[in-house]
Amino acid sequence: MTVIVLTNCPAGLRGFLTRWLLEISAGVFIGNPSARIRDLLWAEVQEYADQGRALLAHTTNNEQGFTFLTHDHAWHPVDHEGLTLIRRPNVNNPSAGPSPKKGWSNAAKRRRFRRR
Repeated sequence: MTVIVLTNCPAGLRGFLTRWLLEISAGVFIGNPSARIRDLLWAEVQEYADQGRALLAHTTNNEQGFTFLTHDHAWHPVDHEGLTLIRRPNVNNPSAGPSPKKGWSNAAKRRRFRRR
């Protein structure tokens, strides 16, 4: 089983993929091509994706039973002791507000030392 997910890619690329895979939702293609065809399709996706993003997931003979590849994603697959995990970028969220101060708050000090 092979799944390719396209985001913000040209319509021509989507049309090309429909020759080999079934588009079950906008930009989501599934099918069962051979490994050779899958690799050729992925090469075409990488070449013609322009500024779009792409994800390829397919079954394989490993502990997880599948593997995946990404193209222009902020999240990247990382091998960790034989398992493929996703590494998210560490971006501080400025809208979350300032980080809390270290140490005891005034209320915690009052509760701790029973001062009122």
